[in-house]
Amino acid sequence: MCMTEVPNYRIGVFDSGLGGLFTLRALARELPMYNYAYLGDTKHMPYGNRSPEAVYEFTRKAVEYLFSKQKCKLVILACNTASALALRRLQQEFIPDCFPDRHLLGVLVPLAEAIQETGCRRVGVLATRSTVDSHAVRREIAKQGRHVAVFERAAQLLVPLIESGELQLAGDALASYLQPFIRKKIDCLALGCTHYPIIKRIIKRAVGSDVALVSQDEFLGAKLANYLNRHPDIEQSLSRGRRRVLCVTDKTREFQKRAEEWFEKNSNLQVVVL
Repeated sequence: MCMTEVPNYRIGVFDSGLGGLFTLRALARELPMYNYAYLGDTKHMPYGNRSPEAVYEFTRKAVEYLFSKQKCKLVILACNTASALALRRLQQEFIPDCFPDRHLLGVLVPLAEAIQETGCRRVGVLATRSTVDSHAVRREIAKQGRHVAVFERAAQLLVPLIESGELQLAGDALASYLQPFIRKKIDCLALGCTHYPIIKRIIKRAVGSDVALVSQDEFLGAKLANYLNRHPDIEQSLSRGRRRVLCVTDKTREFQKRAEEWFEKNSNLQVVVL
């Protein structure tokens, strides 16, 4: 009698902090049947003001941990900065040599696709300094083949304020960041950082109902479902148990609070050393 191999791999999600946890919640709601492992590099957060080499090294160690220690078949770099500065190099150099049977995805291509799907012509991209300086989102939008005017702006204060739970202060800081977009008469605002969806209601009120908001937590689940549908070999290797493993490199009070709020009381955060 033939033995059927039991699926036993997880989906990994990596980010520098709270934003990726918010993304994981959205993925787990849309695709709840799978097992997930989350890693937040809260010790080195924020990534947005780090050098490209530092972002690469932090991301490489995180991806290695998720593949080797958490048995992930597929890892999603929820962090836009990591996707902009480290994804391609990891895919070309690290993954083929060290984990040739695993898969690593970023969020910038899905972000660009979601922007194009709005049909908008004047797009503002709010992101970290490193993501803006890389112009990676602009390049991915251009690859979609339809002409779109893109305006980029860095919002350096938002991530630390969100991580510390100072959401009202983050809302106050938004005015100066969003005003240049409003003057440019954008019809779409793309949130190019995992943290920004946490305050998307405040952002939506600030830009008005006439501006489409593209937020990672709203499109990534459908994009992942589509990817798994196109790669049945990967999908069939994923275990189904609705379990979520939450790991951080430094346990902060705000992260613990959000983990309990977004998942369950007494969430067991594992502190890991990369």
